[in-house]
Amino acid sequence: MLMLDRISHYLNLVLMGIAGLFLVAMIALTCANVLFRLVWIPVSGTFELMGYFGAVLTAFAMGYTQIKKGYIAVDIVVLGFSKNVQKILNATNAIICTGFFVLVTWQIAKYAANLRETEEVTETLQIIYYPFTYAVAVGCGALALVFFIQFLKALIPVKEDDK
Repeated sequence: MLMLDRISHYLNLVLMGIAGLFLVAMIALTCANVLFRLVWIPVSGTFELMGYFGAVLTAFAMGYTQIKKGYIAVDIVVLGFSKNVQKILNATNAIICTGFFVLVTWQIAKYAANLRETEEVTETLQIIYYPFTYAVAVGCGALALVFFIQFLKALIPVKEDDK
């Protein structure tokens, strides 16, 4: 399990780095669009690119954020239970989330395959849709892997030597 955890951590770290590059691209595109609008020449397709970059950014950042426990959690009720009950609830939550994001990954990948077959492109810039859609599927798959590892960690006690 330790090896699977390391692979997941490295994968999500790489995806987070790529997400950072997309964020920088979004900032640069926004600044360029604002500057060019001052001289009445807006950047064509800004709205399309911002949408796609934002989707990839979000999808690629989800797994790393889950690893770092960066999401808001309202656990006031759960903290009142014993450690064993908390462990069971955490394992149940992790396996349900794993199943959900596996299904999401599968459906998004299926949709991306359909977009690839139909060769759909964006309206303004004529950019193909499916690479961005596959990227979102990869991000959701990485998040499913994180939840699965959290499920395993809840079931299998970790020795002090393994930390």
